[in-house]
Amino acid sequence: MTPLITPERIAETRRLIRSHVRHTPNLRVDMADFGLGERPVDLKLEFMQHSGSFKARGAFTNLLTRSLPPAGVVAASGGNHGAAVAYAAMRLGVPANIFVPAVTSPAKAERIRSYGADLVVGGDRYADALAASEKFVAETGALAVHAYDQVETLLGQGTLGAEIEADLPDITTLLVAVGGGGLIGGIAAWFRGRVKIIAVEPEGSPTLNMALEAGQPIDAPTEGIAADSLAPRQVGKLMFPIAQAFVDRSVLVSDDDIRLAQHALWDKLRIVAEPGGAAAFAALLRGKYVPAPDERVAILLCGANTTAVTFP
Repeated sequence: MTPLITPERIAETRRLIRSHVRHTPNLRVDMADFGLGERPVDLKLEFMQHSGSFKARGAFTNLLTRSLPPAGVVAASGGNHGAAVAYAAMRLGVPANIFVPAVTSPAKAERIRSYGADLVVGGDRYADALAASEKFVAETGALAVHAYDQVETLLGQGTLGAEIEADLPDITTLLVAVGGGGLIGGIAAWFRGRVKIIAVEPEGSPTLNMALEAGQPIDAPTEGIAADSLAPRQVGKLMFPIAQAFVDRSVLVSDDDIRLAQHALWDKLRIVAEPGGAAAFAALLRGKYVPAPDERVAILLCGANTTAVTFP
């Protein structure tokens, strides 16, 4: 396990970015309202973060701790990471170029543009956008800000774990959606086994699930409703040993499970969550993770960049 991603460094990072990110709220709900048995569950509303997802934490950490060249920063993203880097760059006065694949939702592309970044759309999946961004870095000298396989990114996302523990010290279990693994890697590095961490992945893009079975990151499918946020080809190499040590298991949810979770969150709570942001809730709602009676469960709702609701 890398010694660079420690609770001490995460705590330092939290102090550094505190004035740049929101301390997002929590909401306690009763699962009886969703047709299940009575059970209090805490929802961490991280979709209320700047740029619409948790990614702002890692973006600000990168821009505040690394040397920034005149060419500015570049990011490859399914959408949320790009929006976060664009937002952080706008706030800090840094040029930003964001590369996204064709599967990126219009809502995420528009958000990136609204922050003043140069947006390049091309290729079918995240790996295509990453290759294009790497070519741009080689040509311009811009600083690459990786969506998940970067020490600073993991440290920034780990601040969310510190925030959850400060607000919800009695939880025993935390459900976290996984794409490349930067979020769950940072959070697991903070808790280091003090809380049971359950990874939740779409059936169409089981990156961590397949890596844990293989004992190393391997290529996984990149399909499904959450492909723009939870479908890199491989889980990150930096986070993988952290996951092996501190993630209890990975559970898989179907596209239908995720859609039902999105509808339930809107119907019962008026919460708008994008597919990736609703995946962790889907695991509990659809019985893909069944907690023991004495577990105190929290669920991370991590993103809301969607046009699912249209107002008249």
